[in-house]
Amino acid sequence: MSQASKHVEWCIHKAKKEIEECKKLGKRAKHRGLLQGEPNLEEAKNHLAKAEHNLQGITTFRDVGFSDWSMSAGFYCLYHCFLAIATKFGYESSNQTCTIALMRFLKETNKIQLDEKFIELLEYEEMEEVKENSVIDLREDYTYGVQISVKDEAKINDLKKTCKELVDTTKEIIYK
Repeated sequence: MSQASKHVEWCIHKAKKEIEECKKLGKRAKHRGLLQGEPNLEEAKNHLAKAEHNLQGITTFRDVGFSDWSMSAGFYCLYHCFLAIATKFGYESSNQTCTIALMRFLKETNKIQLDEKFIELLEYEEMEEVKENSVIDLREDYTYGVQISVKDEAKINDLKKTCKELVDTTKEIIYK
């Protein structure tokens, strides 16, 4: 059993356990894991539309003088692509690391063709393997830092190109 497969199992168990706890406490059912259910193409399309909206946001934020928010728009564009893929295969995710594990699992089991670079872009790196300008780092630096603009236009252009690539790949996955 692969690491990704084990992680997906753990995420499914986590979600079920948290939902049961909510029921016992009389609270609204919510979880921070993965639920497995029926594939939902309509919901996958909705996530894809949100990804495309965020893709457009990268440029819009830059054009109106809020390029720091372009980084968050790029991150969420990529993440909603992953959520679209997850939903197409019948999963609901409420956890970033569980979503990434699911993408690895779907790739390992040949259910999707996805370039490893997209998965790596959204993974938290280990301290000893710090990736220069990962999408997570860019989002965190510009969201939690004090910079109000991205001075390096190439960062925005590279992010936009990467996002467009994943949106196109996601369309191929969810429409086949």
